[in-house]
Amino acid sequence: MIKAQARATDEDSARMIMMESEEAEEDDKKEATKKVKSIDQLPGVGPATLEKLESVGFSDLMSIAVSTPAQLTEATGMGANLAKRIIAVARNSLDMGFESGIDLMKRREKVMKITTTSKELNKLLGGGFETGAIVECFGQYGSSKTQIALQLAVNVQLPKDKGGADGVCVFIDTENTFRPERVQQIAKAAGLDPQKVLQNIKVAKAYNSDHQMLLAEKIEELIKEKGVNVKLVIVDSLTAHFRAEFIGRGTLADRQQKLNKHMHVLSKLADTYNLCVYVTNQVMAKPDVFFGDPTEAIGGHIVGHNSTYRVYLRRGKKGSRVAKLVDSPNLPEAEAAFEVTEGGIRDL
Repeated sequence: MIKAQARATDEDSARMIMMESEEAEEDDKKEATKKVKSIDQLPGVGPATLEKLESVGFSDLMSIAVSTPAQLTEATGMGANLAKRIIAVARNSLDMGFESGIDLMKRREKVMKITTTSKELNKLLGGGFETGAIVECFGQYGSSKTQIALQLAVNVQLPKDKGGADGVCVFIDTENTFRPERVQQIAKAAGLDPQKVLQNIKVAKAYNSDHQMLLAEKIEELIKEKGVNVKLVIVDSLTAHFRAEFIGRGTLADRQQKLNKHMHVLSKLADTYNLCVYVTNQVMAKPDVFFGDPTEAIGGHIVGHNSTYRVYLRRGKKGSRVAKLVDSPNLPEAEAAFEVTEGGIRDL
């Protein structure tokens, strides 16, 4: 009889645990289907957790929705189950479905083209440097990568009807290439006030790859919290620090992983705020190429896949420069010749 009572008690306990588990599961489902409008409304997110999330870049529901539980756990120290619940609520609160081609076409109508002041170069790029995209220019030293960067930093400030974007430029300088004197020359040639142009270029020197990545993440703060109308982000050069810090094949995987994360941040900025990201890239000579041009961009497939447009720059005849469009989602491979004058980039 005692055994029968004990068995009955165990069965009751098991039934109670099962019922509680089912109730908890039902509560989780209900919580996951509720909708919120901001991060502080997410379940389990108090002031301290909110501060931790924002400090590492989780500033809106979309950034939470596209993250993994491991990323949230690492950033805040919260449990894996809570992280999963937060992500589920964030995803349910956003319209993360498919868009029609018509919707995307309407979004494409907002894209702006920033002029290079060279008709041939503009033609090569379908009208100029496109907002909402990453444009990579790679080439040997002296191939005019930085000159194009400085020209764009000025031209982005032009009115939209003159090939600009009425915007501000953020210049992340990794090789000490930014020269205000050169910007003044280009601004005068464009008929703009040199002092005002310099005021609208926000320059930051990056001293290592981590600093470079942090500066890219801080651009969102400039836009959202300080209301700066950033329409162009320049990284000159993208790979210099990564190349110097990660030496040898043993570090290649770590380097590529960091570089991939960095470019995803830049890609998100371009897409979210309809701005142009212009990155310059170093090159190397492939030792196994005996015929043709052995020049290849640093960064491998990671940089190639993350760049919307890729342009190879080289020196031409009589001091000219040649730009070759080597990758584009909608434009054919072609070349354009231009020159660098005192007033900036010009047609031959």
